[in-house]
Amino acid sequence: MPSHQSPELVDLFTTYTAGPGSIGSHLTRAAVEHGSADPLIVATSADFALYPGDGRPPTVEGFRLSTRGFKELAGVSHLGPAVATLVQLREKYADFGWRAEVERLLREVERSRAANSAELWRETIAVEAYRGREQAIADMVDYACAVTARYLRVALADESYLNSRTLREDYLEGGPCGQLPVPVNQMMIATFFLAGLDISHRVLRWFSTQKIDWTRAMVVIAGQQGRPTAGVTWNTSSVATMILGASEYQLPLERLYMAPHVPTFATPVDGDLTEVAALEEPLRRIWFNTRATVELGEVMFDGYPRYAAGQLTAPDVADPAVTEISEMPVIHGPDDWRAMTTRLRMVLEDPRQLLSGCVTDFAVRQLVEAGNDPAKVVVPGLDGVTYPTGL
Repeated sequence: MPSHQSPELVDLFTTYTAGPGSIGSHLTRAAVEHGSADPLIVATSADFALYPGDGRPPTVEGFRLSTRGFKELAGVSHLGPAVATLVQLREKYADFGWRAEVERLLREVERSRAANSAELWRETIAVEAYRGREQAIADMVDYACAVTARYLRVALADESYLNSRTLREDYLEGGPCGQLPVPVNQMMIATFFLAGLDISHRVLRWFSTQKIDWTRAMVVIAGQQGRPTAGVTWNTSSVATMILGASEYQLPLERLYMAPHVPTFATPVDGDLTEVAALEEPLRRIWFNTRATVELGEVMFDGYPRYAAGQLTAPDVADPAVTEISEMPVIHGPDDWRAMTTRLRMVLEDPRQLLSGCVTDFAVRQLVEAGNDPAKVVVPGLDGVTYPTGL
């Protein structure tokens, strides 16, 4: 032991904490035993695991890697940021490679447009949640590729056109005189919403078959979700949003822990749940260790104001005077384009946000209200919108 430490006081420290034989660890073991029958839900970046309790085997449901059409829709969703990146390369960084990248993106846009069709979406990609909307999706993709290609061709002919003003006015917002029938911003919202609709529909359906007592459920959202800085709070995790929706908002927020540093399991292969089962005990210990410490507050400080997990409150940007926000704005309905476009900006600027989670909470809430029937949900930017084709 280093000479500057007091053995006696260090032993006092380790008596309560810093070891499996400590008093604090004893409390965790007692809490784990007391709650051994409670259901534990663990979400990784790709899967949900349900540990029913009392030693019963876990069940796993994948939700991200098995998503049909996700990459195809994301390719279209990212057209806006892709074109903006080209603008930045030319305007801000004076990078002479911008022209080659414009040509590259134009080639891929044209290839995608040629491959796109209602039959592709209906028969090959074949997403259950999109059933009945395949023609509308194909029309939207055709239109998005057409207007993107047109913007890029103009930029190649006149490089001064590739700037932030024309990006916003002529492309993203539909032109100062509304030359574009549908702004690209609306297309981006539609594609993000569709991706969230599919994942959420499958997740809600799986959870509905599990018969979970949500008042006793313990939830751990484990590991990295999206980019390294994202999805680590209730407000920024689309996975948390889906779990809360699956509980029909009965799960108490204080029973849902965001734990980006805890161990996770790989997606099971061929139904082998060995690794998943092996993690149940350490994951239960992590949840109960956190919970046991939280419950000391009432024991020690009864009579003082207590912490209460607030609702997932959202700012309202309907007032044009609102120029800054720190949380996702509330969406008043599928035509609330100011709120949804503000969210597009926020998921880029706020490193806590998941890019693909832009409107997932809105999709989840609509699904819950519609009894998890995607046909009864309004897809903003797609339903009731006509995308002209053959431009």
